Amino acid sequence: MRAAPQAPTALVLAGGGSLGAVQVGMLLALVEAGLDTSFVIGSSVGALNAAYFAGDPDIAGVRRLADIWCGLRRADIFPFSLSTLIGGLGRSNGIVDPSNLRHLIEAHLAFDRIEQARLPLHIMSTDHQGFGVRLSQGPVVEAILASSAVPGIFPPVVIAGRPLIDGAIAANTPLRVAAGLGARRIVVLPTGYACALQKPPQGAIASMLHAVTLLVARQLMHEIETMPPDVSVYLAPTLCPLAVSPYDFTASRALIERAYRGTIAWVRKGGLNRPARACELAVHHHHGGQDQERA
Repeated sequence: MRAAPQAPTALVLAGGGSLGAVQVGMLLALVEAGLDTSFVIGSSVGALNAAYFAGDPDIAGVRRLADIWCGLRRADIFPFSLSTLIGGLGRSNGIVDPSNLRHLIEAHLAFDRIEQARLPLHIMSTDHQGFGVRLSQGPVVEAILASSAVPGIFPPVVIAGRPLIDGAIAANTPLRVAAGLGARRIVVLPTGYACALQKPPQGAIASMLHAVTLLVARQLMHEIETMPPDVSVYLAPTLCPLAVSPYDFTASRALIERAYRGTIAWVRKGGLNRPARACELAVHHHHGGQDQERA
């Protein structure tokens, strides 16, 4: 089933650590459905996925992105050991060296500057005063690193003299930015959050990433509720229940497959013609903790 052509349409990808794998399944389904995307905006891990998609926005490109995700291990993003902890404690701006993440981006991204992407690309970050910063030109690797610089985990990235941090802090799902750029239809790809964990995440990084996913959901709910009436927002379905920590990279293949199936079903049921409701992302939990498909 192909979606009716609509324009201008923005694709907005939110943040969520390892749960970014969910967005790959959503992208596979939306590309198959024929979604006509005018431009892409990404924040945090959504910036990484947005950049790959903007550079290669077809089914073959998304499948290559899926292969990258399925090969990822935690150490590819968060190289963490006793030595890194000791070194991080000596720095005030982050406990993880971003070199591994930089090498990952450089190894797989096919363009150097944001404006070279096949689809117009915008990456969101946050300055030290909490204001959202849209990066629409310049070195794409630096922009992705800035958008992904979770405070306390990765150090800020200086761009044009401004230290920038994770886009989730100010504008994780920048719907108003998309509307300001001319979008009248906005399709949001959320990562969701682990609503079915049996116990709180263990460790500083896992706890911080889990907190960010909760922040993302609340920000998105607020933005949906306050959008101008002439802009329609569509929300690809999150996985629920979900018992995967955003610090766990072992479940990428399963997350991609679940998200693909869920998004295909959503499209077939008219999801791309049914505006989102903020309550779809209301914070909740499941006592059983068992992953299953959400109807």
